[in-house]
Amino acid sequence: MTLFEAAVVGAGAFLAGGMNAIAGGGTFFSFPAMLMAGIPPVTANASNSVALWPASVSSAWAYRREALRHGRWAALLGVVSLVGGLCGGLLLLATSNAAFSKLIPWLLLVATMLFTFSAQVSRAVVWAKGHMGLQSRDGPGGVGGVIFQTCVGIYGGFFGAGMGILTLAALSIQGIEDAQELNALKCFTSAINYSIAAVTFIIAGAIDWPFTLIAMVTAGIGGYVGAHVAKRLPGQWLKRIVIAVGFTLTVVYFVKSA
Repeated sequence: MTLFEAAVVGAGAFLAGGMNAIAGGGTFFSFPAMLMAGIPPVTANASNSVALWPASVSSAWAYRREALRHGRWAALLGVVSLVGGLCGGLLLLATSNAAFSKLIPWLLLVATMLFTFSAQVSRAVVWAKGHMGLQSRDGPGGVGGVIFQTCVGIYGGFFGAGMGILTLAALSIQGIEDAQELNALKCFTSAINYSIAAVTFIIAGAIDWPFTLIAMVTAGIGGYVGAHVAKRLPGQWLKRIVIAVGFTLTVVYFVKSA
């Protein structure tokens, strides 16, 4: 590991922590930074998940009271998130670096589109609940929500970017409307997903520890700084920055994989 590579990973993780605290989309900075440092794609993705793991756990702890209000439904969400995260993590480990390299631009495209059109996704969910009767037929704890959340969990364990938006959509369809409770359950399920995926990657020895430890530290600092910056800067502009970065990286990796 050279000083330049360490600086690239540290800077990417710092920006990731900051952007996650402000507008989300931090993976668009930390994951490509690890690739730039020369880490193989599968190891880079696994290391990125472990590096951002502590932040997800701390967010879930902060929202623990709101999440636990849902009792059995929260427990069921936790179980399917755990199963999904484990399946997604094992799927990643079973994927070769060559195959994952070809998937990277498509995964970045999906994540970028989800992030870009998150407001439209939310409106579509509201429309579906109102016009298709999803809430009345399939309230919290329903089969549809369990299947949806399991799919989200698999995606999260495999890649992760955009998982929060998918989780919010799944929870909204289930009839959870309070913003704080939505965010609480999102943080809760994400923490479980990140945790089982991270443990899976660690046991499998798929982590580049020197880079991961650097990313952990700088992501934590970035999150702290980002929380303070968020109070002063308009979130919409920051979201536009993330979208621009996401589309730029998508194009770059499509060109590289061509």
